[in-house]
Amino acid sequence: MSSTRSVVFAFLVSASIAVTACGGGAPPPATDASHAHVDASKAKKLVAGGAKLIDVRGADAYGTKHIEGAENNPVETIEDADLGPKDGTIVLYCDSGARAARAAATLRAKGYTHVYELGAMANWDK
Repeated sequence: MSSTRSVVFAFLVSASIAVTACGGGAPPPATDASHAHVDASKAKKLVAGGAKLIDVRGADAYGTKHIEGAENNPVETIEDADLGPKDGTIVLYCDSGARAARAAATLRAKGYTHVYELGAMANWDK
């Protein structure tokens, strides 16, 4: 009987700590790719507010056409890129959105906390 009480007590203590620790304040930044997509309006606001706009396509595609103000950091080398503070805001795009999603996952794994995906470059004009 005392072991059951110990388990219940431990559960109640853990639950109260979790509730106390999680209450109040702003929610943490989105780290799940399904919650990190932004439309053009939001992406433009983020960039106007100082977010880095990153084109994760290759240099040839970037050289042919890119969104004005975007930096080129191909997805293949994004892991080694220094994109500034880990809590800086980053907006990623590519041709279809697939490479932007891969780059976002890589950056989140590196500890970047404000990573957003515009998806396809064409979304910028929508």
